[in-house]
Amino acid sequence: MIVRDQSQAKTVDWGNGLSRRYLLEADKMGFTVCHTTVRPGTKSRLQYRRHLEACLCIRGTGRVVTADGQEFEITPGVIYALDAHDAHFLIADPDSELELISVFNPPLIGDEVHSLDSDEYSQY
Repeated sequence: MIVRDQSQAKTVDWGNGLSRRYLLEADKMGFTVCHTTVRPGTKSRLQYRRHLEACLCIRGTGRVVTADGQEFEITPGVIYALDAHDAHFLIADPDSELELISVFNPPLIGDEVHSLDSDEYSQY
């Protein structure tokens, strides 16, 4: 059995916020669980080519915008799943942090961060 609290999770600055990674590849569970915060007013250009990801919003508001311009409002209780390695923008509203519980499959190693200074979609 694995039991971890926040102080034991691997915490990384992923580029536009913090990711507390509670389960990693080394745990041999087959997936990663993260508590991710997104800084207010940020826009992240993302695409996971090696992972599928699902995110459940638990606090704050924002939007997910697909590469072709479809826009989805993200509020507490809304989940979005990137089931086709979807290129997207994650945008946090300017008033507060956006908080997500995210699950990755296959699992993350743990130190992955985004490169958000490029015109390309950041990936890991």
